[in-house]
Amino acid sequence: MKGKHWSRPLAALLIAVIMVITAACSGGSGNGSSSSNNNQPTADTGGTNANNQAKPEPKEEPLKLSIMVPAFSTELPDKSSPVWQQLEEYTNTELEILWTPNSSYPDKMNITLASGDLPTIMNVSKDPSVISAARNGAFWEVGPHLKDYPNLSQAHEVVLNNTSIDGKIYGVYRARTLGRMGVTYNMVWLENLGLEPAKTIDEFYNILYQFTYGDPDRNGKDDTYGMTITKYTGPWDIMQVWFGAPNKWGEDENGKLIPDFMTPEYREALKFFRKIYEEGLVNEDFAVMDPAVWNDPFINGKSGVFVDVADNARRLNNSMQDKEPRDKPYTGVFQAPVGPKGHRDLPTSGWSGMFVISKSKVKTEEELHRVLEFLDKLNDVEMKLLLGYGIEGRHYDMVNGYVVPRELDASLKKEIEGFNQLLMFLGEPEPGYEETEINKMINKVWEANEKIVVGNPAEPLVSEVYGRVGQQLDNIIGDARIQYIVGQIDDGGFDAAIDLWMRSGGEEYIKEINELYEAAKNG
Repeated sequence: MKGKHWSRPLAALLIAVIMVITAACSGGSGNGSSSSNNNQPTADTGGTNANNQAKPEPKEEPLKLSIMVPAFSTELPDKSSPVWQQLEEYTNTELEILWTPNSSYPDKMNITLASGDLPTIMNVSKDPSVISAARNGAFWEVGPHLKDYPNLSQAHEVVLNNTSIDGKIYGVYRARTLGRMGVTYNMVWLENLGLEPAKTIDEFYNILYQFTYGDPDRNGKDDTYGMTITKYTGPWDIMQVWFGAPNKWGEDENGKLIPDFMTPEYREALKFFRKIYEEGLVNEDFAVMDPAVWNDPFINGKSGVFVDVADNARRLNNSMQDKEPRDKPYTGVFQAPVGPKGHRDLPTSGWSGMFVISKSKVKTEEELHRVLEFLDKLNDVEMKLLLGYGIEGRHYDMVNGYVVPRELDASLKKEIEGFNQLLMFLGEPEPGYEETEINKMINKVWEANEKIVVGNPAEPLVSEVYGRVGQQLDNIIGDARIQYIVGQIDDGGFDAAIDLWMRSGGEEYIKEINELYEAAKNG
């Protein structure tokens, strides 16, 4: 056949065969489709193009968000800030941050709520205007969704209860230490007396007694006493929970809510308070002492115990170090002692503002998911570091796993100013400053307290009766507690005060609280 031309049919057949072979060798056509005649599966190219380069995943459009938060500075960043840019890149958002001066924030919040023109996300407290807006459908109920997000799902049940409105969760709270309370003591005095931090109420009493009568400062004079208390009632509130009294409200044997002062445990605490007062273990003038000078007797070596937030141990120590520096701390701190009803402690509310999501801006559950995803990402460790400290190597350095802030000029400081108002502190903790000996003690108390704090079941309930006569009711019991402690009334006198409380609106208050409580439990 040499020298002959191919016939047209044969040439067409050979060309077709060559095309099939070529296609098989190349794994199919360039667009990944396969012939419908050979029933062979399309070759898996692993998402590569003809040059074997990965195809970029289609990126979701950035989420446009407006956020209203308080500001504590007049020098605030704009979108030129690299912190702002990294925040948007990490969360795939376009942000409008509506910083509002903290001094005028409550007024601005109320005006914004009244207008109905809300930002996407708004930092609010549980004010009457916020409660009204929630009831009128201004915010999404987020409680059922929090479990779906790795960081938001770690919100504490007690704090969620504290932020709730009519039993429903409308916001993601900005966390504050829940188990913050502790007993600060003069470490030098305790060592002089050969004592250990108290683990029980009896041991706590012994420390007060020895600090009063055991010459703890070793100066040979009778010039010390156990504990300083002022007109601020916090220490009494903290200590009565040790005895088993409720945190403001507790359930009786029938599941009904009753005020703390109607429980036998509260009365046991009162007897203890009277005892330590009669024995001179607390200052005689506590009922009239100005809280502004509360720290002074401790700092000046007159008293040795301070029942308040555990981190006050650091402030007291710093003041004592300023007077006479020494290598070891002057103060120590221990957890609430165990009482007759077990290990219990009074919590803080555990939150400072919460982020609510506007239904006027976020129309669907799909959009709500994206906003919640944004809030969840703000709780990633990377974002906590960025929002809290700025950019590593620019605003701070990491040394041995600890944050070391840099000295910043005005322009660098402005780049990070205000972003900490976006922090919620949920999820895994971020690295912080290097811990001192006293900070380690404080953190240990805080961590241990998380397991023993006692919630207030009535915290989320909004009482109209209390709004009318609450201050009068509080004064009746507050005055009676002082009178009992200093011996002006006995048990009969305290019972009479409770009767007066009931007649002054308390009976109606209890009835209303229980109706609200039942309604909340039944959804």
